[in-house]
Amino acid sequence: MTASPAPAAAALTTRAQEVSSRIVDDILTLVRQETSSYDLPGLAAGLDLLRELTVQRLGQPDHEHCYPGGECGDTLTLTYAGTGTGAGTGAGHVLLVGHYDTVWPTGTLAGWEQPGASEDGREKLGGPGIFDMKTGLAQGIWALKLARESGAPLPTVTFLFNGDEEIGSLSSRPVIEEAAQKADVTLVLEPTAHGAVKTARKGTGIFQVTATGVEAHAGLAPQDGASAITALSEFVVAAAKVAAPDRGTTINTGLFRGGSAINVVAGQATAGVDIRVSSEAEQARVDEELDAIKVSDPRVRIEIDHAWNRPPMTLNAASAPLLALAREVAREQGRDSLPDTAVGGASDANFVAALGLPVLCGMGAVGDGAHAQGEFIYPDTVAAQTGLVAGVLVRLTRPLRG
Repeated sequence: MTASPAPAAAALTTRAQEVSSRIVDDILTLVRQETSSYDLPGLAAGLDLLRELTVQRLGQPDHEHCYPGGECGDTLTLTYAGTGTGAGTGAGHVLLVGHYDTVWPTGTLAGWEQPGASEDGREKLGGPGIFDMKTGLAQGIWALKLARESGAPLPTVTFLFNGDEEIGSLSSRPVIEEAAQKADVTLVLEPTAHGAVKTARKGTGIFQVTATGVEAHAGLAPQDGASAITALSEFVVAAAKVAAPDRGTTINTGLFRGGSAINVVAGQATAGVDIRVSSEAEQARVDEELDAIKVSDPRVRIEIDHAWNRPPMTLNAASAPLLALAREVAREQGRDSLPDTAVGGASDANFVAALGLPVLCGMGAVGDGAHAQGEFIYPDTVAAQTGLVAGVLVRLTRPLRG
């Protein structure tokens, strides 16, 4: 039996439109299972649900492996063998990456209010993690389902679902990097930027700063104390001045803790600092200037844990042909264009791009409000985004060439 030729992206999108209500049902099923990055039982239940949904839509995988996350959510890979052939190249191999953890504490769903329609009357759907990024997970599963049903030759597809992206992919990073090196192409199902794919992302640092001072009675002998809180406050103010927004560098102290009692000069304080940079040069500058900060009381010791979490991502030479292919698919869908953009947030695509491998990010939801109470998707875009991923898959039966 001869395999069918690759169907036009328009036909895949039309089919996605016919089943869009079922795709949305799967999205909402995933949203109803809360998966806070810090709730291990919730994450386990969420991963079980995600696997079950994948198997319902695609059947049993040809290979699967679960990587324990320890204090983080587990990482699961599910591989479906391809049916395409190329001249000595095999079927090609595509990695689809998506995280199932969210920033929302367990219990958030109960108080979530659905958004009203947009100003132009378009329907919105909201929920914790619906935009970032449970919609992308469901769309990716359905994209492969529709591509398989079309009868077209297909690449091998591996889904990688990780449960710790929102806290830095601490356990899943090596799994992602290894899987990406085995694949020909990686598509990250993170949400779009208002419909644009993401080809550049900032690098991130998650620094912990600790101040160690000298405790003393705040009333009887305050002069004997050296306040860690006062010193760390000075540091935080100075650190904010190291930011250079015109160069893409931002610095935000998001957590601050310290002291033991209101009537004790604080002996210790800690701060959690979020740093975003667009280049390795800025990363080096920030390291140097933070280390150079001095506080007014020399009795307080400042220690900085320089924890650079993700490298900056740019559109590397390997990814440019993949972007061109996605744009070709979008044109077949009838879109005027498929824009790409740079964003301040980081994702697991940063790791893949840093290896010099082809990757596109932002292949998922269209909506807005990531990490905000109003996060939402436009359900009328679900079919087009699913069709886009499906259309790219049927064109990747051979390894992408520059």
